[in-house]
Amino acid sequence: MSVIEAVCTITAKGQTTVPKAVRQALGVSYGGRVTFRVEDGTVSVHAAAEADEDPFLALLERDIAARPEALVPLTPELAARMTAATQGVAADPDAPIEGDVAL
Repeated sequence: MSVIEAVCTITAKGQTTVPKAVRQALGVSYGGRVTFRVEDGTVSVHAAAEADEDPFLALLERDIAARPEALVPLTPELAARMTAATQGVAADPDAPIEGDVAL
């Protein structure tokens, strides 16, 4: 994992410019949004998910963009096992999830 550290100045209005290296690492550009998280005295900056964006898919998208070499296609054997394991299973991706869910 690479480390990027950049210094920026906060204006009198409490504004700052996110350094270019940080914007590139987060995959955000003009008009993009970031989230600041303060936890145990440490601040982290994350690309903000769009209102209709699935946070898990956004995470996958950023990971694929950052590490395309880690992407490997499904083998025919694995695809066949997945098909067999889900054959006859009805699924509604829009149905509510029952029980507790932690993201």
